[in-house]
Amino acid sequence: MTLPGTKTRTVTRDGVNLAVDVGGEGPLVMLIHGFPELGYSWRHQVPALIEAGYRVAVPDQRGYGRSDRPEAIEDYDIAHLTDDLLAILESLGEERAVFVGHDWGSVAVWQLALMAPERVTGVVGMSVPFLPRAPEPTVALMRKIYSGGFFYIIYFQDPGVADAELNGDPARTMRRMLAGLKPGEFSGDELSALVVADDAGFIDRLPEPKGLPDWLSQDELDFYVAEFTRTGFTGGLNWYRNMDRNWHLSEHLAEAHVTQPSLFIAGSADPVLTFAPPDAGEAYLDDYRGRVLIDGAGHWIQQERPGEVNAALLSFLEDTEDTAERKASK
Repeated sequence: MTLPGTKTRTVTRDGVNLAVDVGGEGPLVMLIHGFPELGYSWRHQVPALIEAGYRVAVPDQRGYGRSDRPEAIEDYDIAHLTDDLLAILESLGEERAVFVGHDWGSVAVWQLALMAPERVTGVVGMSVPFLPRAPEPTVALMRKIYSGGFFYIIYFQDPGVADAELNGDPARTMRRMLAGLKPGEFSGDELSALVVADDAGFIDRLPEPKGLPDWLSQDELDFYVAEFTRTGFTGGLNWYRNMDRNWHLSEHLAEAHVTQPSLFIAGSADPVLTFAPPDAGEAYLDDYRGRVLIDGAGHWIQQERPGEVNAALLSFLEDTEDTAERKASK
């Protein structure tokens, strides 16, 4: 589905076709989704940005939606993900852009700001903050921390296991992930089920919602379900299977700082913040414009609370433009 006010173009890099919705005129803003989402996740931001005078580019990332799904796991490492973003930038004839990411998209845009700082005007992470490089490979460290319990990222590592569960019933998967991750509303038994070491899968542990939240319509859920029924979830899961590889690939950036203007946006009830606290990496953000924590919101922040997210984004973009103009005038 092409987002309102945009046209879809295909960007090809190393034989991988990426579907990108592009619209508007003005400074470029790229919106990068996470797992398990699509470019469609930014449907509330695109019209607001175009109306405010920005050009937007919104890809379905590799492994998702209308874009290609390479078979090799290593084709989803951070080098491929960030090179995709640069290929899109170049295809649009642009030198730089503000990059906005959510969830895994945040990981990609934070890393891009380190790897190609000259191409990044500013960076906004949502739900996943900038995190300094761990002292040892990421998943290996998680196996130590969560030894004797269940943690979804560890469960996602073995090819075929999580794939079978998530692909087995895409409607159940998307319904429980989007509507069953209830911010601040898990009962004691539900919380225990999330971490107990047993044979249950990840989706098995999420409660079946009694209904949809007010921010998600049945038609919107149905669109996600139809897309993931067609594509499966393996592409997105392969991003997780590169976490240790990414640790090794980023060794040269261990002490690097994000020098561009940056912002972090999250819901105060986002469960990701329990194991990825934003203050852990803030010392590495040299031009940090702060964090916006939206009270009571959960993980799907740009869909749950679009008005507040859009206001924060537009304020950041205006401030970033002013900063760039001041630097250019010196």
